[in-house]
Amino acid sequence: MAKLGTMTLTGKSGKQYSFEVYPWGTTFSAVGAVYYISKRTPKVDGGADHAKIYIGQTNDLSERFDNHHKADCFTKHGANAISVHRDDNEDSRLAKESDLIADHNPPCND
Repeated sequence: MAKLGTMTLTGKSGKQYSFEVYPWGTTFSAVGAVYYISKRTPKVDGGADHAKIYIGQTNDLSERFDNHHKADCFTKHGANAISVHRDDNEDSRLAKESDLIADHNPPCND
């Protein structure tokens, strides 16, 4: 599926991270990334609003999200987009994930 756009998320540290936005159900290559699951609502004048749902990290984006341990929570909150920030370094991904969760506190990250 085609990329919908890009977005920037800011962590509690003030660092900004660039994400590529894709429709839910997109098939990815086996790459490491921090990911942001949201309910995307297009704006009339372009762009979109994103209701935060979950922030996580993985060493393999090709794994299906249908079997994710929070899949029921994603469905409950109307997940329809996944944004990815590619990063092949696990320590870096874990730090970014913590930084973003600390600032955004998504409902499925309880």
